[in-house]
Amino acid sequence: MENSKQYAIDKRMILAAYQKVKKNRGSAGIDGIDFAKYEENLKGNLYKLWNRMSSGSYVPKPVMAVEIPKKSGGIRVLGIPTIADRVAQMAAKMYLEPMLEPLFHEDSYGYRPNKSAIDAVRKARERCWRYNFVIDLDIKGLFDNIDHELLMRAVKKHISKPWVLLYIGRWLKAPFSKDGKEIPRMAGTPQGGVISPLLANLFMHYAFDEWMRRNYPYCPFERYADDTVIHCKTEKQARFILDKVKERMAQCRLELHPSKTKIVYCKDKDRTEEYSCTEFEFLGYTFRRTLIKDRCNRLQWNFLASVSKSACKTLKEKIKALEIHKRSGSKIEMIAEVINPIIRGWMNYFGAFNRSAMKGTLNVIQMRLIKWAMCKYKRFKGHRRRAERWLNGIKEREPAMFAHWALWRG
Repeated sequence: MENSKQYAIDKRMILAAYQKVKKNRGSAGIDGIDFAKYEENLKGNLYKLWNRMSSGSYVPKPVMAVEIPKKSGGIRVLGIPTIADRVAQMAAKMYLEPMLEPLFHEDSYGYRPNKSAIDAVRKARERCWRYNFVIDLDIKGLFDNIDHELLMRAVKKHISKPWVLLYIGRWLKAPFSKDGKEIPRMAGTPQGGVISPLLANLFMHYAFDEWMRRNYPYCPFERYADDTVIHCKTEKQARFILDKVKERMAQCRLELHPSKTKIVYCKDKDRTEEYSCTEFEFLGYTFRRTLIKDRCNRLQWNFLASVSKSACKTLKEKIKALEIHKRSGSKIEMIAEVINPIIRGWMNYFGAFNRSAMKGTLNVIQMRLIKWAMCKYKRFKGHRRRAERWLNGIKEREPAMFAHWALWRG
């Protein structure tokens, strides 16, 4: 039966794709079918998907458009495919990724196996010590503006499987669905799609990474999806490269954000010239001149990466939204269970560099715990110092109870 199908697609690949999609979780798409409902007839649903993909009759449903606010202001539109469409995309990704991965530049870090945002920050940090200037690039709406014709040209350069080419074309053209209306898509690959990051990396490989390697190998860079920094020796070089990048993006039908793209001087104890812009943000970290102690215990200015103000603000807002002071009926162990996963994940990421910069934000969490103790115990009402001493006593006896207490131990 499988041999009679138009396209040879292994059933086991569809099952493996479903298992990966389920592991990533996510909400239902436009059809309202979540994982629980999909698994009521899992075997039948996966067989139907395989059968349609193998026969060429599979057509993806419209992508549910969900608007979420950006940290920097404005709205980002996420596209949420149905579970069946996510499984189909995952199957294609599983086929494509092993072939495309070896092509990609070593300094492309976004959504790639065995690479992370921390790797990109670490490399940027090292290069900022050797290069005096940084071009902080911001591509305007990369995922929304990728040109379909140019993208398919890149796909066809490496992929010959007819079913992969057919369905990538259909996924790109699948309309958005918002408030019951379908909105055609003439460009872009929606954020939220399983295969979108891989396609975006392929597009940017030719639009930027390979172009930089070929033409300007003396200016290294780190790119994480649409977030990119380029390192330059001089201001003149930085301005020249920025002009060339603008031209290149226009050729690829993309645009740099005029106000967010900038040239930054990496000022420190040895680089002391005056420039209007001496700091930039990259992947949640702020790179700027920071006063720290050197190996000889002397205070020195160094150009370092530290947790950004916006990242600190986000954590404070998350903790505040929990309103733990209202949980006066909960034991302290229960409070720890609620907030520890949030704090631990934040600390693991932002504690990679200049951990001391986190202390001010984590101290705000400590204040929230003190407020909770004052609400829970009558003897502490109106007595902040008593509540603080009581909490410090618990910290001494059980230092691992709250994730942020480890920073004070360190």
